[in-house]
Amino acid sequence: MKIRTLRTAVCALLLPVGLVWSADVPQFRDLFNGRDLTGWVDVNTSKETWAVKDGLLICKGQPIGVMRTDRQYENFILHIEWRHMEPGGNSGVFVWSEGVPAPGKQLPKGCEVQMLELEYPFINRQPDGSPRPLAYVHGEVWGTNGMTTVPDNPRGNRSMSLENRCKGRGEWNTYDIVAVDGVIKLAVNGKFVNGVSQATVRKGYLCLESEGAEIHFRNIRIMELPPGLAGPERTAPLVGE
Repeated sequence: MKIRTLRTAVCALLLPVGLVWSADVPQFRDLFNGRDLTGWVDVNTSKETWAVKDGLLICKGQPIGVMRTDRQYENFILHIEWRHMEPGGNSGVFVWSEGVPAPGKQLPKGCEVQMLELEYPFINRQPDGSPRPLAYVHGEVWGTNGMTTVPDNPRGNRSMSLENRCKGRGEWNTYDIVAVDGVIKLAVNGKFVNGVSQATVRKGYLCLESEGAEIHFRNIRIMELPPGLAGPERTAPLVGE
C-alpha cells in the first residue's frame, strides 16, 4: 500500500476522535526482528511450532493455539505479510486479545482477522448449500470467545471482505490493519475492503494463530498511535493478573 494512501485512510479514521496526523506520530517499528522470537511469548503451542529461518517467521500449524506479543497495544497500525504453504491452510491474527486461551477453548478472546488459503474446505458453499461469499477465503473480521463487534459487511456476526483479493499458497499477501477506539479497518494487498466497529475490548495483546497448516510471516511492523478511551473495562487483563 502506498504511504500516501495509508496516511489518508488513517487521517479519516482519526478525525472523529479528535486526532490529526502530524510529524510527531511515531514511525513503524518491527514486531519481528527476522532473527529470533524476541518480543513474542508462546501461549499454548510448543517449541516446535514456531521457528525463524532466512528472515521468515515459520509456523508449523500444530498444535492449534497462539503466540502473543509480550505487551498490550491500544491504537495502532499493524502491517503484516503472510503466505500459506499448504492447500486449505487456516490461520489469522488476533487484535485486542487476551493473552490466554478462553475457558474451554484453544484460542483467546479477541478480534480475529482471518487468513485462509484459497482451497480452504467447503469454501464454495454454506452449511445449507447456498453459495458462500468469495471473500470468505480471507479477511473476515469478528469478535471471538466473548468479544463482540459490529460488522461493516455482515455475514452473521462476522464482517466479510467486499472483494476477494487473496493470493493462493506460496504467494505473499499483505494486511494493513488500522485499529482505533473500537474500530478496525483492514486493507488486503493494497486496498481497504473490510472492517468492524464498537469492539467491546479496545486494548490487548496481538496474537498469531497456529491452526493446522504451515504458514509463513514476514515484515511484521507496528505504528503505535495516541491512546484513546479504552479504560479498564475495555482492556484485556494482563497475563498473570
